[in-house]
Amino acid sequence: MVVEVALAMLQRDGCWLMQLRDEIPSIVAPGCWGLFGGHLDPGETPEQALRRELLEEISWQPAALEPVMVHHIHRRTAHVFLAELSVPLEQLQLLEGQDMALVRTEELLAGSIWSTQLGTHRPLADGLLEVIEHVISGQG
Repeated sequence: MVVEVALAMLQRDGCWLMQLRDEIPSIVAPGCWGLFGGHLDPGETPEQALRRELLEEISWQPAALEPVMVHHIHRRTAHVFLAELSVPLEQLQLLEGQDMALVRTEELLAGSIWSTQLGTHRPLADGLLEVIEHVISGQG
Protein backbone atom coordinates (compact mmCIF):
# COMPACT_ATOMS: atom_id res chain seq x y z
CA MET A 1 0.00 0.00 0.00
CA VAL A 2 1.30 3.44 -0.96
CA VAL A 3 0.87 6.33 1.47
CA GLU A 4 0.05 9.72 -0.09
CA VAL A 5 1.30 12.92 1.50
CA ALA A 6 1.31 16.60 0.58
CA LEU A 7 4.39 18.70 1.41
CA ALA A 8 5.10 22.44 1.28
CA MET A 9 8.30 24.10 0.14
CA LEU A 10 7.74 27.51 1.73
CA GLN A 11 10.22 30.20 0.70
CA ARG A 12 11.03 33.54 2.33
CA ASP A 13 13.94 35.84 1.50
CA GLY A 14 15.81 33.11 -0.37
CA CYS A 15 15.43 30.60 2.49
CA TRP A 16 13.22 27.52 2.93
CA LEU A 17 11.05 26.71 5.96
CA MET A 18 12.01 23.35 7.45
CA GLN A 19 10.59 21.25 10.29
CA LEU A 20 12.66 19.07 12.62
CA ARG A 21 10.47 16.03 13.12
CA ASP A 22 9.71 14.61 16.54
CA GLU A 23 11.71 11.68 17.99
CA ILE A 24 8.77 9.28 17.79
CA PRO A 25 10.03 5.91 16.44
CA SER A 26 6.71 5.08 14.74
CA ILE A 27 6.70 8.17 12.46
CA VAL A 28 8.52 8.61 9.17
CA ALA A 29 12.01 10.10 9.55
CA PRO A 30 12.03 10.69 13.32
CA GLY A 31 14.55 13.33 14.39
CA CYS A 32 15.22 14.41 10.79
CA TRP A 33 14.56 17.68 9.01
CA GLY A 34 11.65 17.64 6.59
CA LEU A 35 9.00 19.78 4.98
CA PHE A 36 5.77 20.75 6.67
CA GLY A 37 2.76 18.73 5.51
CA GLY A 38 1.34 15.28 6.00
CA HIS A 39 -1.02 12.48 4.99
CA LEU A 40 -4.07 12.91 2.81
CA ASP A 41 -7.29 12.04 4.61
CA PRO A 42 -9.88 10.03 2.65
CA GLY A 43 -11.55 12.24 0.05
CA GLU A 44 -9.02 15.09 0.36
CA THR A 45 -7.13 16.52 -2.58
CA PRO A 46 -3.40 17.07 -2.01
CA GLU A 47 -3.93 20.84 -1.74
CA GLN A 48 -6.76 20.44 0.79
CA ALA A 49 -4.60 18.09 2.86
CA LEU A 50 -1.65 20.47 2.78
CA ARG A 51 -3.75 23.47 3.83
CA ARG A 52 -5.17 21.44 6.76
CA GLU A 53 -1.73 20.17 7.78
CA LEU A 54 -0.16 23.66 7.68
CA LEU A 55 -2.87 25.00 9.99
CA GLU A 56 -2.34 22.03 12.34
CA GLU A 57 1.48 22.31 12.32
CA ILE A 58 2.25 26.06 12.14
CA SER A 59 -1.17 27.77 12.42
CA TRP A 60 -0.74 29.44 9.02
CA GLN A 61 -1.31 28.77 5.34
CA PRO A 62 -0.31 30.61 2.14
CA ALA A 63 -2.70 32.44 -0.16
CA ALA A 64 -1.58 30.31 -3.12
CA LEU A 65 0.05 26.89 -3.51
CA GLU A 66 1.75 25.87 -6.75
CA PRO A 67 2.10 22.13 -7.42
CA VAL A 68 5.70 21.50 -8.52
CA MET A 69 6.23 17.74 -8.51
CA VAL A 70 5.08 14.31 -7.41
CA HIS A 71 7.89 12.38 -5.73
CA HIS A 72 7.92 8.61 -5.13
CA ILE A 73 10.14 6.92 -2.55
CA HIS A 74 9.69 3.52 -0.90
CA ARG A 75 5.95 3.23 -0.26
CA ARG A 76 5.28 6.98 -0.18
CA THR A 77 4.00 9.36 -2.85
CA ALA A 78 4.54 13.04 -2.04
CA HIS A 79 2.68 15.86 -3.75
CA VAL A 80 5.07 18.80 -3.40
CA PHE A 81 3.83 22.39 -3.51
CA LEU A 82 5.75 25.67 -3.66
CA ALA A 83 4.57 28.84 -1.90
CA GLU A 84 5.81 32.10 -0.48
CA LEU A 85 6.05 32.33 3.31
CA SER A 86 4.52 35.80 3.58
CA VAL A 87 4.93 36.20 7.35
CA PRO A 88 8.06 36.35 9.52
CA LEU A 89 9.15 33.10 11.17
CA GLU A 90 8.28 34.61 14.57
CA GLN A 91 4.58 34.76 13.58
CA LEU A 92 4.37 31.00 13.10
CA GLN A 93 3.42 28.69 15.96
CA LEU A 94 5.31 25.40 15.95
CA LEU A 95 2.55 22.98 16.96
CA GLU A 96 4.20 19.79 15.66
CA GLY A 97 7.88 18.92 15.61
CA GLN A 98 10.94 19.83 17.71
CA ASP A 99 12.17 22.86 15.80
CA MET A 100 11.67 24.92 12.66
CA ALA A 101 14.09 27.08 10.75
CA LEU A 102 14.48 29.18 7.65
CA VAL A 103 17.40 27.55 5.85
CA ARG A 104 19.54 28.73 2.94
CA THR A 105 19.72 26.50 -0.12
CA GLU A 106 23.43 25.84 0.45
CA GLU A 107 22.68 24.46 3.94
CA LEU A 108 19.99 22.15 2.55
CA LEU A 109 22.27 20.83 -0.14
CA ALA A 110 24.87 20.00 2.55
CA GLY A 111 22.46 17.31 3.85
CA SER A 112 22.14 18.41 7.48
CA ILE A 113 20.80 21.46 9.32
CA TRP A 114 21.68 23.01 12.68
CA SER A 115 18.89 22.93 15.28
CA THR A 116 19.02 25.82 17.71
CA GLN A 117 16.56 23.96 19.97
CA LEU A 118 18.76 20.85 20.22
CA GLY A 119 22.16 22.49 19.73
CA THR A 120 23.23 19.97 17.09
CA HIS A 121 23.12 19.19 13.38
CA ARG A 122 20.40 16.78 12.23
CA PRO A 123 20.11 15.02 8.83
CA LEU A 124 17.48 15.56 6.17
CA ALA A 125 14.68 13.01 5.79
CA ASP A 126 15.15 10.32 3.09
CA GLY A 127 14.39 11.62 -0.38
CA LEU A 128 14.27 15.27 0.65
CA LEU A 129 17.51 16.22 -1.06
CA GLU A 130 16.14 14.91 -4.36
CA VAL A 131 12.96 17.00 -3.94
CA ILE A 132 14.95 20.14 -3.05
CA GLU A 133 17.28 19.72 -6.02
CA HIS A 134 14.32 19.29 -8.39
CA VAL A 135 12.45 22.34 -7.09
CA ILE A 136 15.56 24.54 -7.01
CA SER A 137 16.56 23.56 -10.57
CA GLY A 138 13.08 24.58 -11.73
CA GLN A 139 13.45 28.00 -10.11
CA GLY A 140 16.56 29.05 -12.00
